Amino acid sequence: METNLILEGFKFMGLGMGTVFLFLIILIVSMNILSIVVHKFFPEPHQNPDATVTKKQDNKKVIAAITAAITHHREG
Repeated sequence: METNLILEGFKFMGLGMGTVFLFLIILIVSMNILSIVVHKFFPEPHQNPDATVTKKQDNKKVIAAITAAITHHREG
């Protein structure tokens, strides 16, 4: 009984690659379903336009505080 080792290798390679491909397809489908469920039960909150103005003002305060801290560190 003579077996062709190259043919057997291709069979195992096909089996392994098929298994990985099937696992990845199942993973992608389950992640898409999970995304739909999460977005359905936990929607993202809508932001008010006024909130962006206050964020910009807060950012200016933070930048000023960081600049003052760096200046104080360099002096002392």
